[in-house]
Amino acid sequence: MSFWEDILSLLEEFVFSESMWRIAGAIGTIILTLLLRQVFVKFIVGLFKKFTRKTKSNIDDQLLEILEKPARFAFIILGIYLAGQIIEFSLNVQFFIGRVTRSLILFTLFWAAYRTATTFSILFKKFTENTETKFDDMLASFLTNGLKAMIIIIGSITIVQVWFEEIAGILTGLGLGGLAFALAAKDTAANLFGSITIMIDRPFAIGDWIQTPHVEGTVEEMGFRSTRVRTFAQALVTIPNSVMGNDPITNWSRMGKRRISYRLGVTYSTTSEQMRECVARLRGMLEGHPEVHPQTIFVYFERFGDSALEIFLYFFTNTTNWQEFLEVQEDINLKIMDIIKELDLSVAFPSRSIYIENTDKKLVANS
Repeated sequence: MSFWEDILSLLEEFVFSESMWRIAGAIGTIILTLLLRQVFVKFIVGLFKKFTRKTKSNIDDQLLEILEKPARFAFIILGIYLAGQIIEFSLNVQFFIGRVTRSLILFTLFWAAYRTATTFSILFKKFTENTETKFDDMLASFLTNGLKAMIIIIGSITIVQVWFEEIAGILTGLGLGGLAFALAAKDTAANLFGSITIMIDRPFAIGDWIQTPHVEGTVEEMGFRSTRVRTFAQALVTIPNSVMGNDPITNWSRMGKRRISYRLGVTYSTTSEQMRECVARLRGMLEGHPEVHPQTIFVYFERFGDSALEIFLYFFTNTTNWQEFLEVQEDINLKIMDIIKELDLSVAFPSRSIYIENTDKKLVANS
């Protein structure tokens, strides 16, 4: 019986010991903070949501939704801090837990600031929707992404300062940390100056169709570090602004008019009178077309081609919109077909005649 008595005595000492009570208190504190978080979400946040629904603006609803997750995470940090205070750790462990707690608090604050920056982007967009120029759209995108980048940079530096002695020792030991940081700073500065160059020169705006040696598509967003272009295959291409600022950029959206140029070949059976009438009617049709720019219209019998008599057509449409351009081009092509049919002409197609000269009649006869 003495053996079992000793076991029960040890269990009693362990269960009712001060350390065990502290552990139980720490676990209970964490559970209590999690329950408080549920109460906060259900009642306090719910009350604020009822209040914001009554307002005309959607900004307060979005701001509440943005701050809800950081606030919920703050309760977890509170539970960890209080649990660490209840349990008696050694000084080194307490010092480490203190740094972790401060880092988590700073992370939560800057996380909330980063999410709040999204609300400012919505305000910028609402402001730019009332203006006709597209420059403010690009400026709003640049400022929003710049604000987010600054929050990340400042937040990272602030959190690193909590662990500064350890971080500095690691970088000094590796010897490559300073070099890596310098290279990263160099790329960041190059992208920043590229962004400033684009903002000053304004070679494109949000929504413009551009073409560079690297990409062709529609500009969706210009950020602090890069520009995002949606290609015609619906792929999203991200280009650093340092590259974009140095590349030649063709902005197709800023065309004042759109060019059509090709050669129309008719058969060699066409007479000179038919050719004169065809060229005159084609020129008159283009000059009278409401969607053709009247300033530059060239229609001439240009040359005797390999398999056709070629008529050169060169003109511009008033519209630069892709779909409207195709509609105008289709209408002109159908009118050209009508003119050719009315003049009883035929469009030539590429052909080649081969003549074989028989130089050995005797050999051919014998074969």
